[in-house]
Amino acid sequence: SYSLPPIQFSRGGDLMMDAAAEVPQTICPEKRPHADVDGEAGQHSLAAVDPVSKVLGDNNLLAEILLRAGFPTTLVRAALVCRCWYHLASNRGFLRRFRELHPPLLLGFYIGSILIRPELVAFLCFVPMLPQPPELNTVVRRMANHNFDDPKNLWIMDSRNGSIFTQRREGRELAYGVHRRELAYGLHRPLCPERGINVVPALPRAQDYNRQYFDAILSKEEGNGLSYFYVLTELTNQTENFTLRVYMLQGSVWCLHTSATAQLHLPLPKAKVVLVDNKIYMVVSPADDIIVLDLTTSSLSRIQHPPGVKYDIFHTFLSRADDPSGVYVIHVNGFKLCIWLHKGDNWLLVDTICLHEMCANLRMLDNTLEDAHSGYCYVCHAGDNAEFVVLQMCGCIFYLDVKNRTLRKLVAKDQYFTDVYPFMMVWPPTFPKLKDGPARIAM
Repeated sequence: SYSLPPIQFSRGGDLMMDAAAEVPQTICPEKRPHADVDGEAGQHSLAAVDPVSKVLGDNNLLAEILLRAGFPTTLVRAALVCRCWYHLASNRGFLRRFRELHPPLLLGFYIGSILIRPELVAFLCFVPMLPQPPELNTVVRRMANHNFDDPKNLWIMDSRNGSIFTQRREGRELAYGVHRRELAYGLHRPLCPERGINVVPALPRAQDYNRQYFDAILSKEEGNGLSYFYVLTELTNQTENFTLRVYMLQGSVWCLHTSATAQLHLPLPKAKVVLVDNKIYMVVSPADDIIVLDLTTSSLSRIQHPPGVKYDIFHTFLSRADDPSGVYVIHVNGFKLCIWLHKGDNWLLVDTICLHEMCANLRMLDNTLEDAHSGYCYVCHAGDNAEFVVLQMCGCIFYLDVKNRTLRKLVAKDQYFTDVYPFMMVWPPTFPKLKDGPARIAM
């Protein structure tokens, strides 16, 4: 019979524990017999407790048990049992194993849409990825109820590891009834609304705004948080020469990280850009190769597209790879979807999927899908390592699980979609601080 401390959770306790919470300084139960009613040590109690003590007192066996917790939320709760469980659960090596066994789950998607009449208004809504395990019901409800204070005229520029980088158009009234629309930027954490919104300084602008062609916000996980980069392209005075500038957010200031000049054809307003380790991969126009900007050396290089792939803004997407030297290209031609991986100097065709049969099976189950809308297929987004692809076809938004070959509808038709951003479960989990020690944040 072990005496365990009560577990207390904050408002967001299902996913992120309150950093102010304290873990009592209990220790793992010792291997000792318990007294019976008469105050004597009983053989029965000793026999019942000893096998459990042998298991829970063995860190190797205990680690194997905690690895089966399944969710970061459950792992944080287990860490509150005692100090030795806490130190084991928050160990970096253990957490690496835990993530390999239980990668962060996809909670859902933020989907932007535009209402044209009676006025042009942008909306943002959360579409949960269902079904979810019962342990995450509270988390999904919190996501669905988060409204960013006002979801109108708000766009997402980046979504990664629980943080959402937003851009909002705000009206400002000047003298004599003249209005001017300004851009405001912020970082939202829907799973931790008590932390509020972090205001982000205005993005740097090109020296000549009329020569600015495209920009993008990129992020990557570093240490215990995210690092944000801003990519800006500006046409120089020379024909087809562009200056690429990369800024990094340091505190409350955008600092120039690196810049380079390249000869490009006219870039598209929505170029495909992805950050893999310290390299930025860009597809800026149908006539150019994939541009690679190395942030470490500030050097530019080019790689050709996969064989038979012709870049198109609606049918091509770049995806991050775990390998710093690789990048995925997802391309759809008609209803044939191909996934390529560039590693070293070669392209490897990883997967080929025919969407015709999937659409036919789905149409049999859903009478809202009509043949008249099946003449096109667009790529809206793709997950890291090309694990999933978000497609627009038949007038709807679909989620394609590449590994399991499953297709499901996310959003019905008759809406004008703008962008789709996935929202993953936060990693690493934040453990509460010990009573007489600093907060312990994994990794």
